[in-house]
Amino acid sequence: MPDRKFRAREIRRQAAEVAFERKHPEHISNGEEFKYRIINEEKNCKGEVTRKNNKPSHIANFTKGLPHDVNTGSLVSSDDYQQFVAGIDSGDVRDFKDTPLGPPGQDGERCPNWESQLAQSNKVSVRAWESQGAGLTFDLEGPDAQSITMPPAPKLDSAELITEMIENYSMALLRDCPFARFGESQTVERAIRLLNDSPWIKCPDTLSLSDAEKKRLRGPFCTQNVFRGITTGDDVGPYISQFLLIGNQPLGNGPDPSTDGFIRYGSVRIDQRVRTAKENLDFMTTWEAWVDVQNGADVRGLETYVDVNDPLAYRFLATPRDLATYVHYDALYEAYLNACLLMLEMRVPFDPGLPFRLPDHIDKQQGFAQFGGPHILSLVTEVATRALKAVRFQKFNVHRRLRPEAVGGLVHRFKDESRDNKGLEVIETLVKALDGELLAEVVKHNELQNQNPDRSCDPSANMRSYLLAMAFPEGSPMHPSYGAGHATVAGACVTILKAFFDHSWELRDTNGNPYAYEASPDGSCLQSAIQTLKPHEALTVEGELNKLASNISIGRNWAGVHYFTDYIESIRLGEEIALGILEEQKLTYGENFSMTVPLFDGGTVRI
Repeated sequence: MPDRKFRAREIRRQAAEVAFERKHPEHISNGEEFKYRIINEEKNCKGEVTRKNNKPSHIANFTKGLPHDVNTGSLVSSDDYQQFVAGIDSGDVRDFKDTPLGPPGQDGERCPNWESQLAQSNKVSVRAWESQGAGLTFDLEGPDAQSITMPPAPKLDSAELITEMIENYSMALLRDCPFARFGESQTVERAIRLLNDSPWIKCPDTLSLSDAEKKRLRGPFCTQNVFRGITTGDDVGPYISQFLLIGNQPLGNGPDPSTDGFIRYGSVRIDQRVRTAKENLDFMTTWEAWVDVQNGADVRGLETYVDVNDPLAYRFLATPRDLATYVHYDALYEAYLNACLLMLEMRVPFDPGLPFRLPDHIDKQQGFAQFGGPHILSLVTEVATRALKAVRFQKFNVHRRLRPEAVGGLVHRFKDESRDNKGLEVIETLVKALDGELLAEVVKHNELQNQNPDRSCDPSANMRSYLLAMAFPEGSPMHPSYGAGHATVAGACVTILKAFFDHSWELRDTNGNPYAYEASPDGSCLQSAIQTLKPHEALTVEGELNKLASNISIGRNWAGVHYFTDYIESIRLGEEIALGILEEQKLTYGENFSMTVPLFDGGTVRI
């Protein structure tokens, strides 16, 4: 026993050394935080300029929750932003208590005076920021939250952001188009054309790009790859991963487990169908609603769903709105835990390098507490908190990138002659790229939305807006955009699954035929999508797990709360976290084994 005590300490020391030897990188933002300034001249009674105020506007940064002027949408004071950053840097709860939250002059009030009908009629309170100190905490396993990083986010005047906002505005217009009918949609066709004509896609060679930006290049687009991820398998077969649709075999006899949509949790089961949100209903399409949300109005939970007695009150993931609903309320590791349960019941082979893979009469033991179901199921959830801590540091302490809804506010201010657009020259190129048929459709869409009775307190108010319509009343969460929490968790959890399971295994039916399912256009059932596969093409574990990570990550883009770069850079961050945890845990097992993990960017790592 004394010997065991010292050996246990030595293993922990070795794991600590593995973690210590990882180089802590330099964290670099895109440099926009203090770049854009507002110059106000003060004059005396003779009209002479006596002083010029030159303060940063922070229009490229996350300012949600801080006091914003209800007329201009601008920060009331850059000093408020500095107090916000001071609290982030110190991690001291007292600094955050000193940070003003809510509309101007109403800090500390539970129910401030709101501008929009939705916030007023529901008498909502203010909404606090989320876990801004998580990136300062320490951990006992895996890479330290500050030992991995993300490259600078795209700037407001970049060609990449133009492509991202064409994408986001187009996605907002497509929330109720069934995935199965993307090939018939004129809106999808227009989005493909506009994206392919953007400089980022059409002529990247003319741009001066960093290595990180070159890794994010994509396209050209077609119906099969638009609005999808860029990892292996993303453009193969149906849009939605099989792991978000299919069921598995229940206890005893039951219906075809592939199409009934029920996943067995021990002796109980859960349904893959999601609650059906009311179609053609978006939010934050009036200036009043937009500025209330920027001032921290807590309008969460005020979305509307199909009547619970409707036969389609719950349905398979048929539309982008369904996917947005899924990622609105999911427990962050939920989809990957489900995927693990599905693969275990389907008897997907484990990685060839793992032990206990031979028949019982040869191995004389089975995997369980190590290299079996409980081991994998617990580890796929265990990495989630580490992912959240690492991405919180990037969000709050490094990049502080504004959300897409805030870019929509800048576009509206630039286009709306009744709003102050001082200091918005930097987005002129963006607005010109969006202008024309896309923004015309945005205006038309928002005008229809603004006929809803919850939209304005003033019947004479201008209902014309260029705002990015949101799937959720509250818009984005109360933390910066880059990186994405959902995507970082996706990258970490999927990497664990690819490490344990044979990633090249093909999904086939009991007769050995390739299969692929997608939701029917109304979401009432699953239908064959074999026609989406090319000859000799099949869905693999790696491809469908990558697609699962992309679905969940880009599902947040469908809601309007993230950009494409938030997805791609965050799954890479999550991948690093998972690999680091696997490297350290390898030291704790006595068996001689290896794992071969396919990476999101191609190639493999062998642990």
